[in-house]
This record gives sequence, C-alpha cells and structure tokens, in this order.
Amino acid sequence: MPWPVLVFDIESIPDVAGLRLLRDAPADAADAEVFGQWLQERKDAGQSDFMPLHLQRVLVISCVFRNAEGLRVHSFVDRDNASEGRIVQQFFKTVEQKTPQLVSWNGGGFDLPVLHYRGLRHGVVAGKYWDMGEDDREFKWNNYISRYHMRHLDLMDLLAMYQPRASAPLDAMAKLCGFPGKLGMDGSKVYEAYLGGKLEDIRRYCETDVMNTYLVYCRFQKMRGGFTEAEYAQEIEFVKHTLGELAPNESHWQEYLAAWV
Repeated sequence: MPWPVLVFDIESIPDVAGLRLLRDAPADAADAEVFGQWLQERKDAGQSDFMPLHLQRVLVISCVFRNAEGLRVHSFVDRDNASEGRIVQQFFKTVEQKTPQLVSWNGGGFDLPVLHYRGLRHGVVAGKYWDMGEDDREFKWNNYISRYHMRHLDLMDLLAMYQPRASAPLDAMAKLCGFPGKLGMDGSKVYEAYLGGKLEDIRRYCETDVMNTYLVYCRFQKMRGGFTEAEYAQEIEFVKHTLGELAPNESHWQEYLAAWV
C-alpha cells in the first residue's frame, strides 16, 4: 500500500462574481438576475447549464488522509465567502508537505482542473505539485500532472481504460462494492443548499463522498494485489472503527455507518 495517500473531492458553486466580470454586467443587477440570464441563454441555445470549469468557485475540499499513523478526515471550507484562495492554498500546501499519492474519482476531468484555474486566479503557489522532473528527477517518471502516472490516481479514468464512454458513477460503484454510496444530496443540489445557508450539509456530503472514494480505492488495491484479502478486511474494519469514533460528534458518520450493511 503506497502510503501516504490523500483522497480528495471538491464541491463547487457557480462563480457569479466572475460571470459578472466576464459579461460586464450592470452593477445594479442582482446575482440571481445575472446567473438566471446566463442560464436562459444556454437553454435557448440548446447548451448545457453546467458552469464551465473556470467559473466553478471552490466551496469545500474534503480529504481522507491515510498514512502509517492512522486515518484522518478533514475538510477545507470557505466559511466566509472570501477564503477560496486560502483553502485552495491549504490543499496544495498539504501536497507540498506530505507528497502523498493523490486519489480521486474524476479528479482529472473536474476537480484538479477547477483547482488549477482557481489557484491561478488567487495566486496560489504549488511548486511540488507542478514538478514534472525539473526539480526532482523522480517526478519526471511519476508526477501529479501526467494522466498515466500513479502519483495522481484518477480511479474513474483508470478503471474505464481512459475511455470516457466506459466511465461509471462513484455512487453506483460504491454501492455495488457494498459501501453506503451517496447520502441525501448530490452535486446538482449543492448550489441550492449553499443559497439556503446549508454549508455544513455540503461539507458533510463531500466528506461521505470522499470516504466512498477511499473505500473503492481500497477495493482496487485488493484487486491489483496491493492488499491481501486479510489486509483489505483489516483496513475496512479500521475505517469503520475510525468513523465510529467520529460518529458521536458528526451525525453524517452515524448515518453512513448505519447504511453500511
């Protein structure tokens, strides 16, 4: 097992401020009006209403960090609507300090490009992450950027043999493997929840999603020989024990464990 491992997932919302800037919207136009007009134009043109990646504002970055010392669940959250740059920097600072294997589900297609654009916008520094062998020769053959390297493992992309038409949703694969899957929310409901002031609900949802990713990753490690059957079973029990310790203070882990049959 290549510890340390950092499994991550982000939740984002439309960057209406950026949209206003790019569309040169009137100062007296409400955010809802600016966003609504953009949505209507997309609908009229028969285009997707999914906001382009460079206009996705990062709200939550949830992580499962596993090393020889244990397992930790942590989220970087923009709680004051002004800390997006700080939480993106904190994420990349963790990568800088720990140099973990990054693991994601569609991280190469969504999460990382969003973090790249938002990091660029906010002046984030991420030297180790962007190293492709210029500073560390080992990174020439195994870095975070190259699609076919394992320093960032996009599980969805790899399992689909890098064929988008073969990709599967995380929720489905988690449930098929016997894990809880998504609980109570999905990505399409995040912006509505944000507008309703339910930031903690979004954070909890993101944490359960990243835990699903970690568990599917463990299953993958067993398939590829990274875990023996006994080691896999031991790791699953360790995860349940860890979440059991968190559950008294975090209701979503109570719900998650109850759904794990």
